[in-house]
Amino acid sequence: MEKADAILARFEALKPSLDERSRRLFAAAEAQTAGPGGVSLVSRVTGIARSTIDRGLVELREKASLDAGRVRRPGGGRKRLTEQDATLCGDLQSLVEPTARGDPEAPLLWTAKSLRNLAAALRVMGHEVGHNVVSDLLRGLGFSLQSNRKTREGGDHPDRDAQFDYINELVKAALTAGEPAISVDTKKKELVGDFKNAGREWCPKNKPEEVRVHDFVIPELGRAAPYGVYDIAGNTGWVSVGISHDTACFAVNTIRQWWKTMGCIRYPNAKSLLITADGGGSNGSRVRLWKYELQKLAEELGLSITVCHLPPGTSKWNKIEHRLFSFISQNWRGKPLVSHQVIVQLIAATTTRTGLEVRAEIDPATYPKGIKIGDAEFASINLSRHDFHGEWNYTIQPQDPKL
Repeated sequence: MEKADAILARFEALKPSLDERSRRLFAAAEAQTAGPGGVSLVSRVTGIARSTIDRGLVELREKASLDAGRVRRPGGGRKRLTEQDATLCGDLQSLVEPTARGDPEAPLLWTAKSLRNLAAALRVMGHEVGHNVVSDLLRGLGFSLQSNRKTREGGDHPDRDAQFDYINELVKAALTAGEPAISVDTKKKELVGDFKNAGREWCPKNKPEEVRVHDFVIPELGRAAPYGVYDIAGNTGWVSVGISHDTACFAVNTIRQWWKTMGCIRYPNAKSLLITADGGGSNGSRVRLWKYELQKLAEELGLSITVCHLPPGTSKWNKIEHRLFSFISQNWRGKPLVSHQVIVQLIAATTTRTGLEVRAEIDPATYPKGIKIGDAEFASINLSRHDFHGEWNYTIQPQDPKL
């Protein structure tokens, strides 16, 4: 009994670190040490089969060695499922391949392609397979879980690249001359209140911040409409958080506030202002009110204002999107935007490793929708269209130039 107890004690101590091969060799070595009847004794004490101990003894006698990392000899163990079932991978790929075509009434085409649904479909096709095996097979076939990616921008305009080159040349010229060049746009409107905000932040364990289940507008809080100005040379931003409608009047007033608060300090001797903007929205290339309000701004500031619109379908290339708005979204991820003041504080706290500085304030003004600019008013704008795509590129001068 003492011998059996000693064998069991050694086996229990080493068991957590033994793999199939080392367990086999351990049992064989103990059987050899125990002498006659050792195989039966070790088998009874450890529960390891006599046949396994016999294989271990053969390996010890022949000093058989396996390749590094191997537990069994080549060919040992159960065959892979794909070797037993030659059509398994092909049938699985036919179920998940995006280009696969089949019977439009097939149930799987109208269900989520989860692992369990795929395994069930394969079993209907005659394959004995579980969802864990399906997961391994999919990875082996080069599939992975992915979400949709926004990359398609619609039809390309034939002069798309040429317009980008044109904008780049004008921006370079402005920066070389020390004149301000800005990128402007409206950020996505946000519901104000204790609503879920995408993303996660560190909180005490099991104590997430509770928010509303449904995203219905709170009438007394409404929505926030952030309109931003990004100074390309200064790597600084200004955001007006509107509580009214996103109109051309609101957009131009944001540029006005940026100039009075930041622009005139950085560019005290400026004679012109270059604006790059999307082709649609409140600052769209076809919006008469946008040009009419810019005329007022040119008069106030005594600046020549040049506007270059991005080609259709390229709004994500606007510099303000990836140099300002993207970092604002990162900074407030997972935080409910419970008030306009909180939104302003989160925007103003946005920084980057490259030194981005952002200032923000609430614009309490009311901007009515539906303001029309008649032909006479539009004709009064001192607007000159550029030779290259004048509908996208134009300059507005003060009526009484002080330049």
